[in-house]
Amino acid sequence: MRCAGCQALDAALMCDYAGYTLPPVKRLILVNTRFAVAVHVLTLLEQSRGEPVTSEYLAGSVNTNPSLIRRLLSQLARARLTTSQMGSGGGALLAKPANTITLLDVYRAVGEDADVIPMHSAPNPHCVVGRNIQAVLETRFDAAERALQQELARTTIAELTGDVTRRDRRRGSGSRAS
Repeated sequence: MRCAGCQALDAALMCDYAGYTLPPVKRLILVNTRFAVAVHVLTLLEQSRGEPVTSEYLAGSVNTNPSLIRRLLSQLARARLTTSQMGSGGGALLAKPANTITLLDVYRAVGEDADVIPMHSAPNPHCVVGRNIQAVLETRFDAAERALQQELARTTIAELTGDVTRRDRRRGSGSRAS
């Protein structure tokens, strides 16, 4: 099928209207798990009930490298969500009550407030769709991002910790972390 305005072949993702050629679109799937890992860390800190947790222990639970956890803890500390206790028996702690930390706080702390659905930056201005699609999509994407943030603001780390505990009880396991 061809675009009426620019003769683009949808299969090739090219546009040759008025000599303008759009390079083939390469699909990149970038998976950033910092948000999920940060929520995991904060939930585990809440579950520790005020006892400091080492980055090694946290890394074992997340199944990742302790240096990644330390970098993430730094971001969370800058956002005043965690604090550190130094010395023997030290580790990370929540900086405030878990029932006051929302998923939106975490999302913002780890820098995930970029566009949820990024827009293609350079559509063909000679194509009827290309010159109008961004304006048409902008309001819808903005609405989706607002809905995501509203949903994240509804859930606290304390609620997630309760959910984890209840789920673990149903499974019949009583261990602190795997």
